[in-house]
Amino acid sequence: MYRKPTTIAFDADDTLWHNERFFRITQDRFAGLLADYTDQETLEARLLAAEIRNHGHYGFGVKGFVLSMIETAIEVTDEAVPASVISELIAAGREMLEHPIDLLPYAQEAVAYCAEHYRVMLITKGDLLDQERKVAQSGLGEMFDRVEIVSDKTQPVYEALFAAHGDGIAQAMMIGNSMKSDVRPVVDGGGWGVYVPHGESWAFEKAPAPVGEKRYVKLQDLGALQELLEGLD
Repeated sequence: MYRKPTTIAFDADDTLWHNERFFRITQDRFAGLLADYTDQETLEARLLAAEIRNHGHYGFGVKGFVLSMIETAIEVTDEAVPASVISELIAAGREMLEHPIDLLPYAQEAVAYCAEHYRVMLITKGDLLDQERKVAQSGLGEMFDRVEIVSDKTQPVYEALFAAHGDGIAQAMMIGNSMKSDVRPVVDGGGWGVYVPHGESWAFEKAPAPVGEKRYVKLQDLGALQELLEGLD
């Protein structure tokens, strides 16, 4: 049965504020540090393999990213990576954890509108302390009825969250820039998934769109969200 959403949930990184660009900058810096050992394309492929291999141990976020860079540096240099390179990678990670929050266009307006008409949640994954810092500095935290920082975003996770803090997944809408983490799990569970692409997605977050699903919507940006929601009334 068709049910309008009563709970609206937002992803955080690259949905409400910039994030991936800082990873991109650091990866370019990483490539420069190891240019004498391998080319950038090979290095990025080795790094992605390390991230995929390690995410079950380290989780998502800056700390796991830095550990995967260090592991990759050791591998591609046959354990000859200079200590100065390791030191620079640690410093780069620290800078990433300290970068200021820069909201994406229409983020504040979209959250504010939803907060007036729906139960609103923030569901994000990554380093707990880093995500808490970003939520606090974003200026959006007070508008959410619930903030959840999870280790991964899967259909069972969403079902449990929307059952505990909403009217179930069938009456929930998840908005985000990741097809794999934000859209597919909710649509596959019977809820609404709104895809708002932003820049180049991390390869690990790519998945096929649920084309043909009535509860899947793609928006150019968050400025179109209010019209979408009003059209469901």
